[in-house]
Amino acid sequence: MSLAFVPVYIHFLGIEAYGLIGFFTTLIAMFALLDMGLSATLNREIAKLSVQTESAQKTRDLVLTITTIYWLIGIVIGCIIALSASFISTHWLKSVSLNTQTIEHAIMMMAFIVLFQWMQGIYASGLIGLQKSVFLNGVVIIVATLRGGGAVLVLWLISPTLQAFFAWQLIVTVLHTLILATGLWRYLPVAQSARFQFSILKDIWRFMVGMNAITLVSLVLTQLDKIILSKILTLEAFGYYSLASMIAASLYRAISPIAAAVFPRFNQLITINKELELKRLYHKSSQLIATIIFPLAIGIAFFSYEILWLWTHNQQMAEQSYLLVSLLIIGAMFNGMMNIPYMLQLAYGWTTFSFYMNFLAILVLTPALLIGVPYYGALGAAAIWLSINVGYVLVGIQFMHKRLLPTEKWQWYIYDMLIPLSTACIVTSIAKFFNYTGTSIFLQLLALISIFSLVFFCVIMSTSYIRSDLFKILNKLRFRLLVKN
Repeated sequence: MSLAFVPVYIHFLGIEAYGLIGFFTTLIAMFALLDMGLSATLNREIAKLSVQTESAQKTRDLVLTITTIYWLIGIVIGCIIALSASFISTHWLKSVSLNTQTIEHAIMMMAFIVLFQWMQGIYASGLIGLQKSVFLNGVVIIVATLRGGGAVLVLWLISPTLQAFFAWQLIVTVLHTLILATGLWRYLPVAQSARFQFSILKDIWRFMVGMNAITLVSLVLTQLDKIILSKILTLEAFGYYSLASMIAASLYRAISPIAAAVFPRFNQLITINKELELKRLYHKSSQLIATIIFPLAIGIAFFSYEILWLWTHNQQMAEQSYLLVSLLIIGAMFNGMMNIPYMLQLAYGWTTFSFYMNFLAILVLTPALLIGVPYYGALGAAAIWLSINVGYVLVGIQFMHKRLLPTEKWQWYIYDMLIPLSTACIVTSIAKFFNYTGTSIFLQLLALISIFSLVFFCVIMSTSYIRSDLFKILNKLRFRLLVKN
């Protein structure tokens, strides 16, 4: 939904206003720093308690303690954004057609949206820890449809303004937060009334501190390019970069549910010491992510101009954004493949490795951006982002597997990464030789759908675990059909 309605938002609001929406997305990510590792801690602790007897009361106390702290932090975040609205609108953002009063009012509404959206993270983490992903995903599907489709109707039928857009986002965000909070408390095990317990924080503070350190460096690493570009570029130019970043970030929407579902299971398997099953799940989930993001990322990177033109019907937008999309989505692809190894690290409680890796990346990224962006602009930032994430895969996995599952490193590189990636690149490269631009829009769209479908199929066939599961599913269906007949 976030992808489908972007051309409509730009049609009604303009690319400058979409640049402001991109700034709003950056704000949300920036304040993730104040999470202090609470959401990941809640997820991990609930998953561990779920396999322990007589833990209902401790689980409810844990949820109340952490969510109370989260609400206090969220209120602080909202106040910071609201008090900074005037400064941001007059001294930070550079606009040609939007007046400062409009921007300031939009930022004030952002403050309330960020507060409630911030709370969604902790409630979602609790539901994932309880392995209630089906409920969570159902809510996300409904709310995403309401958020995107409703915003289009508001802009079309009521008012094509930023104020109307953000007002609708606020209404839907509050509703989303209330549903998640109600769902989490309903699914918690039955016990006496929950109590705020400082002693719980004493038990989990080490993991919280480690997660907070990772969050800090990850925030700088993922948002520094946008912060610098929002200051240097005009809102229009930043709008194109925001558009490309949003397309690249869409990969995480495809894989984050997998990583979220795997993390509590990792915790359970480590707690009950089932290493063989842990290894199998590690490779199977890595291959599942590979079968999703490799066809998407490689296909979009090779056909970025064609996709942007078909999507927006705006030649200027396609020309300004397609190279950015190609670079950023390949970077996101490599970053996405690190999700399962990262979940494994957290399940073992090993937070220092990711912190040092990210800190080292920042030492490289900061001077590179300060030097590259003034000369090469948004393309320079995108190329630097890609290089950093390639480094993660080439270097990070090497060191991680020296400590965790040391016998599985080369299986991850070869079977989970190299073979499916090579398959996606070869099939897409062959398809790229054919010329689709002279045909009708329908035929171009049909050709792209056919190419992506073929790449998906070939990548699935190249992965041992996913291919095996697919054949099992087909055999079961075949057996059921035979029984019915």
